[in-house]
This record gives sequence, C-alpha cells and structure tokens, in this order.
Amino acid sequence: MKRILLSAFACMVFAFVNAQDNHFKVGAHVGLPIGKSYDLFDMNLGVDAAYLWSINDKFSAGVTSGYTMYISKTYIGQAGRMSRSTNQDFVPVAGTAQYSLSENWFLGADLGFAVNVYGDLDRGILYQPKFGYQTKKIELFAAYKGIADEYTVSSLNIGFNYKF
Repeated sequence: MKRILLSAFACMVFAFVNAQDNHFKVGAHVGLPIGKSYDLFDMNLGVDAAYLWSINDKFSAGVTSGYTMYISKTYIGQAGRMSRSTNQDFVPVAGTAQYSLSENWFLGADLGFAVNVYGDLDRGILYQPKFGYQTKKIELFAAYKGIADEYTVSSLNIGFNYKF
C-alpha cells in the first residue's frame, strides 16, 4: 500500500517537473450517499489531487489520488436499538481522463482502485464519471462515485479543483 502511494506521488512529481503543457490540480468534494449507501452514511467528504498530460487540444489523461470519507449515520438497528455504522475512509489510486466539450464544459472519468484505510469494508474498484465547468484556473464538477467490491458504496458529489 505504502509503495503504491509513494510510486503514484513520485510519478506526479516527476511529470510536474518535466512538462509545460500539462497541469496539476487539487480540490475537494462533498456528496450525498445514494442507493444502499444512503441507509448507512450521511455524507461523503474528500480531497483530490491529479496530474494530467495534454494529449491534444481537447483531451487530457493522467493519474489521480486523494482521500474520501463516508461519514456514518445513526439508524435503528435490530431489536429497535439505535446503532451507528462505521465511517469508511478510502485512498483511491486511479487513472483519470478529461475531454473538453467546449472551452468551458468538460466530461471526465476516474477509474482505478480504492483502498479502505479505516472501516470494515475492504478495497474496491473505483469508478467516477464527471461533468463540469472549467476556466484556466478552476473546475466545478458534478460526479457519481462508486467503490465496488462485495458491497458498493456510492454517492452523488459536487466538487471544486484548482489548477496550476
């Protein structure tokens, strides 16, 4: 786990130092759990970092990582007792791609692996399609995030990224 994160970080730093047309971005997101996740979690919060290489004028691809937390909610469990699920915290390591529909609008997707660093779920496949608005320095986006293994944790998110 530590080697994967260090390797991803080293790749991003190396690419950042050696490229001019490419960009690094950092941001945050907040979301509402949906589906079965709605029964166990109140919200999804997280931070993101990505490095993208410009393939052409409209298409960029790269790597992304971050930290995302599904915050547990209190619910009525068995025998009518109040129970609380466990927070689920993930560190994703994924590929990312972004296609500019116009100067300001884009479609994107993240696909990779999410490792659970706190909670009782295991790791899973991360998938996250996005739609958003961008300028030269910022992005605002809406996304669906799913982390799937035996159980799928999912949410609808909005987020903000700063590009430099």
